[in-house]
Amino acid sequence: MVLVAHGSRDPRAAEATRALARAVAVACPGRPVLPSWLDHTDPGPTEVLRRLAADGHSRVVLVPLLLTAAYHRKVDIPAAVAAAGADLDVRVTDVLGPTGGTVDGRLLAGLRRRLAEAAGDDPGDLDAVVLAAAGTRDPAARGSVGRVAAALGAGLGVPCRVSYASAAPPEVGDAVARLRAAGAGRVAVAAYFLAPGRFHDGVRAAARSAGAVAVADPLTDLPELADLVRRRVDAAAR
Repeated sequence: MVLVAHGSRDPRAAEATRALARAVAVACPGRPVLPSWLDHTDPGPTEVLRRLAADGHSRVVLVPLLLTAAYHRKVDIPAAVAAAGADLDVRVTDVLGPTGGTVDGRLLAGLRRRLAEAAGDDPGDLDAVVLAAAGTRDPAARGSVGRVAAALGAGLGVPCRVSYASAAPPEVGDAVARLRAAGAGRVAVAAYFLAPGRFHDGVRAAARSAGAVAVADPLTDLPELADLVRRRVDAAAR
């Protein structure tokens, strides 16, 4: 199994991917789990796939550690697989976020867990939540983020609005401020990120400045996320 993360100059992001790889290895005993990165960190997925082929492996499941099926899933990952050559049967799973209408319960459980950790109490006591995502220009990908926000809000019984760290409005501080202006006293921010880094740091600072009572950590190596990876692998291997 090869995990493919986006990659970042921030060393915390690479360590978060390695931690998730270790958690997935526990969830999938007997299956080698190898992390890779599209940018900034070595090894890349092409290098890992070539190494596996050289070691005699014939079939690999590749898991995009991405929350939306945007450019990296549509272009970068297929290019990396093609560059590895034809000696491997590579099955690429769905991304970890929703690709259809249903949001996986494990993803929602992980978001709720991080919210509870940040808020220090039952996240159901909040008045509203902002789901902060990295951002994309892909309208279908933004739609998938919106579905996650709707499902998260429905589960918590509070309004949940989307914000983006780049590429699309609104910014998290604006989203928090609008909810507070509409009467929501306790607004928290759920982090739709797999790893820490510049985007999440900016989200935390802007949300706090706008009056958010809590800002959740990224999902990183939560058991819910590791189990979601396992389910993606099982579905692709059928």
